[in-house]
Formats: sequence, structure tokens, C-alpha cells
Amino acid sequence: MATITPYETRHGRRWRVRYRKPDGSQTDKRGFQRKVDAERWAAENTTSIARGAYVDPRAGRRTIGALWPAWIAAKQTRCKPSYIETLRLAWKAHVEPRWGAARLDQVTRQGVQEWVSGLAATRSPSVTLRAHGILHGILTMAVTDGLIPMDPARGVELPRRTHGAHRYLTPAQLLALADASGWRRGIVLTLGLTGLRWGELVALDVRDADLKRRRLDVRRSMTETGEGLVESAPKTWERRTVAYPPILDPVMAEATEGREPDEPLFADPRGGRLRRTHGPCTPSSWFYWAKKRAGAGIDPGLTVHDLRHTAASIMVASGANVKAVQRQLGHASASMTLDVYADLFDDDLDRLMGGVQTLVASADCGQNVGKPVEPGV
Repeated sequence: MATITPYETRHGRRWRVRYRKPDGSQTDKRGFQRKVDAERWAAENTTSIARGAYVDPRAGRRTIGALWPAWIAAKQTRCKPSYIETLRLAWKAHVEPRWGAARLDQVTRQGVQEWVSGLAATRSPSVTLRAHGILHGILTMAVTDGLIPMDPARGVELPRRTHGAHRYLTPAQLLALADASGWRRGIVLTLGLTGLRWGELVALDVRDADLKRRRLDVRRSMTETGEGLVESAPKTWERRTVAYPPILDPVMAEATEGREPDEPLFADPRGGRLRRTHGPCTPSSWFYWAKKRAGAGIDPGLTVHDLRHTAASIMVASGANVKAVQRQLGHASASMTLDVYADLFDDDLDRLMGGVQTLVASADCGQNVGKPVEPGV
């Protein structure tokens, strides 16, 4: 049974609710300016204890920043190093400055909405959604651990995620870019003709290349983090075999000749694993200057990852079916391939409508097809 008593402060009379927690220990909740507010809180608290939904008000004094280490540690049990690195950067840049020192019981839905709206006004939807996802995840963990009764980040209005248009090279542009890339020529060709991700290519060893069958065994991936290269599983967590065309025979022969099985298939001039250096669109990047030298209408915004998109476009243009493209790219499903590269299948729609036209025009009522219907008919 809760008891409500007044006490005096320098700001005037306040009300205190004394009650017993589920473990039998006695505590109180202070600071109510009106007795009716204290009575309402006491009634709600008594109900929550009876339902087994009691949350100790003092638990809400913990800060968001104090919960971050436990949350990111839990993420590491199932997420790849590259994603963990992305979360760490987003926390430092967008979440910690606003919420790191905030107590759990100080976070309100309105405050979260104002923060999200401010981010969305200056940052991309993906950046905003990632930042909100971190805060939302930490608060959800706090609810699960019984530190707060509800997650105030749930249900706020969020921006829609958008996807930028893919950039594709023609086969001629790909060859020109490769020729302009110096000792990285084989790397550019392999990325642009097989659809490998950069991290997958970096992780390839000499033993992973089967020159007779023209196959590459994708067993793992390498991710660039602040601590260096970190090995992980491929993006879809599944090992796969990737084919390469005969044009790459000289590239693979040079990459494997006289090399040990555990050496990198594609190495830097010193024989080590390839490393990312600078952004592909900055003058300090080799890729930036390769694009400049190649010319031939190459989009200045082209990235290394766009070579994977280029491989997909060449495969589709060559007549490959969706299932084969899916297996080559390592997508989880053919529907994912269609979703990602829907723009590459526009010709299929033209062929579809051509077939519809042929079928309808050959029907018995074909003489009426395309003629306007007279009124009253």
C-alpha cells in the first residue's frame, strides 16, 4: 500500500509517494507538485507492480552512453565488421553528441522526433535512418532489461529510404578504364566482368582460382576498419563460386604464376593484400586519375562498387537469365536481383508487349484492335 505525504522545499510544498518494490524493499518517489499527481502516479505504479510490469524509476537515471558498449557488443555477435564500423561512425557523428549524456528518463518522443527531423533536413535518408536505428536499438534494449517502461523512439516519423541511380560502363569504357589503371588493370577487369565485391576480391588467395574451369572460389571477404583488414564471411554469409570469361585468362595466369597457394591472388606491388586508400572521387585516389585518363564519357562520380553494377549490366545484355546473374553476384534470391537491377530489364518489358501485340493481332477479332469504340456500342 502506497502512502502519500507532503514535505517542504525552498521552492514550496512537494509530495512524496512511499511504496514497496516487488522485492519487498521500501522506496519513494518524490517531487510531485500536486497531491493529485502523486495519487495518480501511485495508482499507476501499484497496477504495474500487480501486472509484473514494474520499472524502478531510479533505473532511468542511466545514460544512453552508458548502454552503448553493451548494445554494440551484442551487435558484434551476428553482424559483419564492416557494418559494425559503420555503426561506430554513426554513433560518434550523430547519436553520441545529442544523446550520449542523456538519461533514459529524459528521452521523450518529441525530443527524438525533433532530432530526427533536424538530421533529415541536412543528411541523407540512409544516414538519418541509421542514426535513429542506433538510438531505437539502445532504448529497446533498455525496455527489455526493465530500465524504462517504453521506447520513446518507436513510432516517430522517418524519411523514406532512397536509392541512387546505378552507374554503368559500356564494355568499351570498361576496357579503357582498365588500360588507364596501370598495375591495377587486371583488378578493374575482374571487378567489371565478374561482379565481385571489392572485399571479396581482396580476400581471394591463389588457391581460390581454378584456371581450367575459369572459376573463383569466394570463401570470405576482407573489410577495411580502423584496425586494419578484418576477415569475415561474404555478404550473404554463403560461400559461392564465380565464373570469369576467357578474356581474363592472361590476368589469372599472371596472378597465379610462381605464387604460393596462400598468397593473395591480387596483391599490391609489395605482395600484400590490397588496401583502400582514399575515396574514388578525390584527387588522392588512383581510381580518380584512372577515370580522368580513360575519358570516353566516363561519369566522374563512378565508384569502384559501380564496376559490380557494370558486370551485372554486361551479363544481362549478353542474355543471361536472372537466376544465373543472382548466383554470380551472390544475391540472396533472384527477386533481390530483380529489385536491385530492375532498370536493366526494361528490354524484357518491350519484348513482353511485342508478344502481347502479336498474339492479340493474330486473334479472330484482330480487325477491331486499335480502332476507337463508337459511342453506344
